[in-house]
Amino acid sequence: MAIHRVNTGDYENQLRQKAERLREAYSGYTDLEPEVFPSPPIHYRLRAEFKIWQEGGRAHYAMYRQGEYKKPFVIEEFTVGSELINNLMPRLLTAVNDSEVLRKRLFSAEFLTTLSGDALITLIYHKKLDDAWVAEARALQEKLGYPVLGRSRRQKLVLERDYVTEALKIGNKTYHYKQVEGSFTQPNGEICRAMIQWAKDACGDSGGDLLELYCGNGNFTIPLAEHFNKVLATEISKVSVNAAQENIRMNGVSNLNIVRLSSEEFTQAIDRVRPFRRLRDIDLDSYDFSTVLVDPPRAGLDAETCAMVARFPRILYISCNPHTQLDNLKALSKTHRIERFALFDQFPYTEHTETGLLLVRK
Repeated sequence: MAIHRVNTGDYENQLRQKAERLREAYSGYTDLEPEVFPSPPIHYRLRAEFKIWQEGGRAHYAMYRQGEYKKPFVIEEFTVGSELINNLMPRLLTAVNDSEVLRKRLFSAEFLTTLSGDALITLIYHKKLDDAWVAEARALQEKLGYPVLGRSRRQKLVLERDYVTEALKIGNKTYHYKQVEGSFTQPNGEICRAMIQWAKDACGDSGGDLLELYCGNGNFTIPLAEHFNKVLATEISKVSVNAAQENIRMNGVSNLNIVRLSSEEFTQAIDRVRPFRRLRDIDLDSYDFSTVLVDPPRAGLDAETCAMVARFPRILYISCNPHTQLDNLKALSKTHRIERFALFDQFPYTEHTETGLLLVRK
């Protein structure tokens, strides 16, 4: 067992090198310098998951290097985590080690926090959670001041709630979000705000209607809705769709519809390949789409979806994987040129790079 401390290193130099690599990778498609959005150098991660290493009757936070799952690195500090995560970590560990019921067969702890100061702690076990655990967990909630959720095989015990609430100020307006445990949320809050602001700026003069694929809980959808006459968004995750519907109501957005469809299904629907009952209340012919926003998973856009979005005058493409975005650009560059190009440093001190492209029809 080794002690591991996160090394924040020379952030400015690391980010400059990342931008240079990105510019070179995209040089076949644009001469633009990427707009670079730096992360805070510390306390930028709003969520974290730790394995629990048990030794000598004590629990420790731990992580493993890929391929070395029998060699844990004990986490004694986590400077990349939000200040709230760093505040809660030692308090949770002390409480767990003071309670045999909470500690026994605990193998993972997850923290979900927000820029607005909310938090949720999930404890995951290799045992059935009983009334004794519920009593101890309720006492833990009182001690920490934030809700605790328990998980084990085929069990999910929600003592208070299974979500956090976020408030993001973008420009002069604040947007409110429900973020559900286990569903996707942006891990770097300040970069999330930068991405939304960049997307709003890119869409400022678009007009017409917006189609968004992979909309999640409405993270981009809700702030962008004010730039368009109507918005239609799709998402395959039922949990995220339900959260998005609540977020629409919370923010008072009236020109936005969200439908639970995959990108492949929507492509079939808009091409009239097959009808979908989930679209029975949506008149696709009533939309005058000027812009499509895509924020796909790491695999990028499948060939059919890529061909479909190429028919739009403007494509806003947010990517967590430049390699697959570049693959898609081989096709999209035949019809569109890059008008804006951005680097969002979601994960500092790693090779990971997130990008934003505004593509405009030639």
